[in-house]
Amino acid sequence: MAGILPKLLVVDDEAAVISGLALTLGNDFAVHAATNGEAALRKLVAEGPFAVVLADQRMPGMDGATLLARVRGLSPDTVRVLLTGYADVDAAVAAVHSGQVFRFLTKPCPPDQLRRALLEAVAQHRLMRAERELLERTLRGAVQALAEVLALTEPDAFGRAGRVQRLALQIAEALHLDPRWPLELAALLSQIGTVSLPREVVRKLRTGEKLDAAEEAMVERMPEVTDKLLGSIPRLEPVREILRLWRHAGSGPMPKGAGEETRQAWRAASILRVADDFDLFESRGQLAAIAFASMRKSGVYAPEPLAALERIVDSLPADRYEVRELPLSLLAVGMVLADDLRNRSGLLLAPRGSEITASFVERARNFLPGAVREPIKVMLPPAHAATTPPPAPTVAKVA
Repeated sequence: MAGILPKLLVVDDEAAVISGLALTLGNDFAVHAATNGEAALRKLVAEGPFAVVLADQRMPGMDGATLLARVRGLSPDTVRVLLTGYADVDAAVAAVHSGQVFRFLTKPCPPDQLRRALLEAVAQHRLMRAERELLERTLRGAVQALAEVLALTEPDAFGRAGRVQRLALQIAEALHLDPRWPLELAALLSQIGTVSLPREVVRKLRTGEKLDAAEEAMVERMPEVTDKLLGSIPRLEPVREILRLWRHAGSGPMPKGAGEETRQAWRAASILRVADDFDLFESRGQLAAIAFASMRKSGVYAPEPLAALERIVDSLPADRYEVRELPLSLLAVGMVLADDLRNRSGLLLAPRGSEITASFVERARNFLPGAVREPIKVMLPPAHAATTPPPAPTVAKVA
């Protein structure tokens, strides 16, 4: 097979079986091995992703069907094949019907039949990856368009969503969260519920002013409003689950008996909560050190994402941005607003911390001459920033 060989993880408690499979399949696959279920799961996390996992049904501790169900939760795109004896056929059929495995093979399995089945599993893996990538791009584009349209009505809240998204993705990268796209979209949509709030309540949330009982009730209903707004978008269930959990994630232990999908959503929601609350502290003018001290003292945040964000912030050089004042005509994609952008009447057009996008540049073309307060203070992240910054912009006049 030309090119890079697809990665295959073989799980069997008999070393001789593993050696034989590696010899039989080595020309077609990059064969990795584990002798039990727990070792296989560790290898899946440390050395994955794998195109296919081939597991024996009868192993001490964790049987093959149970292992492959765990693999499905950790790596949904990995295709799972079960190798079983005749006595375990009923269990294998049940595993296929429940979606835990793509196919089962009975022992002894002729080498040609095994090879053919595993190559079909690789083809299935490629198809699943292609469909998932298309789905992710489609959803990402739809959500981005929705967020930018809603930013016209509530620019402060959706500018904050952009900042929260950048923080959340930095934490996710540090913690090796995979997949990240549900968190990416959840962060971008995290402020969408503010469209249901009066502007005075939004202002109070931003500044930290005390809310009265009625206003508190409005804020408590925001996750429900968000879920209703997103309910008609298909395939957005992982994102909606994060948004349902994020206000409570980290305030207690993960629910007992949670499946792998719930565990992933809970972890992503914990990251989102840390990112959102840290941005809120910063937007109220608190120093990062004081914000982290307050968050640690509260005890309501998941320790891993909180510690990861603190490491990220501490590692950033003080001069990581070049601050410049530019006319509106020279704003370019990738720049970040250092101050609120307002029109001559004081109306907020985009808040501090908003990244200049292609759609914003397009909007800027439609501003009447003299309508915006200029010059505009922007930050240009250097290419050597410790985090993953936007691409260094090419400053050119807007046509």
